[in-house]
Amino acid sequence: MSPDRRTAVAAGSLFLLTEASAIAGAVLYRPLLGAADGRLAQGADTRALLGVLCEVVLVAAVAGTGAALFPVLRRHGEGLALGYAFGRLLEAAVIALGMTAVLALVTLRRDTGTGADADTAGAAGADVALEALHEWTFLLGPNIALGLNTVLLAYVAYRARLVPRFIAVLGLIGGPLICASAVAVMFGAYAQLSVAGSLAALPVFAWELGLAGWLIVKGFGPGSPTRPDPQATV
Repeated sequence: MSPDRRTAVAAGSLFLLTEASAIAGAVLYRPLLGAADGRLAQGADTRALLGVLCEVVLVAAVAGTGAALFPVLRRHGEGLALGYAFGRLLEAAVIALGMTAVLALVTLRRDTGTGADADTAGAAGADVALEALHEWTFLLGPNIALGLNTVLLAYVAYRARLVPRFIAVLGLIGGPLICASAVAVMFGAYAQLSVAGSLAALPVFAWELGLAGWLIVKGFGPGSPTRPDPQATV
């Protein structure tokens, strides 16, 4: 297997891992974030901690895609390659901040649920603040930062024909769409977890699945040579 083929398989596998870990984390968080009156349902804290572990995997996979694709993207512009790598690091950092908010929320609700000596109004305010922090990081990381990173990678993939054009077009459409949806949520047009928000995220979801599948099965297109062409050099 050539170095580029290994890179393609690694990057495709990481993209699949980001999708699986992000969905698992969101599902596991729901009982905690949706708890009524700040009270933990049975097992909600354990599920939330499992969700945090899923997002630890997500953070590593998000950062890993930027690192894995850097050698290939650098052939088509070092600035674009650095921009994508640092953009994915920023996205991973925002997700990690949201994880910290969830861990703090678990601690707060455990203390509240066991009758710890604390001011009830202050605990309720901290509860709301931590949940809001997680929601904002979810909006800024896996929505706005993801959208910008998607546009950047899809642009290079389209221009250099690293993948078929229809896959790259999905990214070029989905990236701006999920950013616009995040801005709409920010200004209260609709809820983050809603039909409109889910529909806006579908093209990016299809882009990442299509990109991952193609890289694993076929690898990079002809726009990514493994070594310089001697005739072109002459």
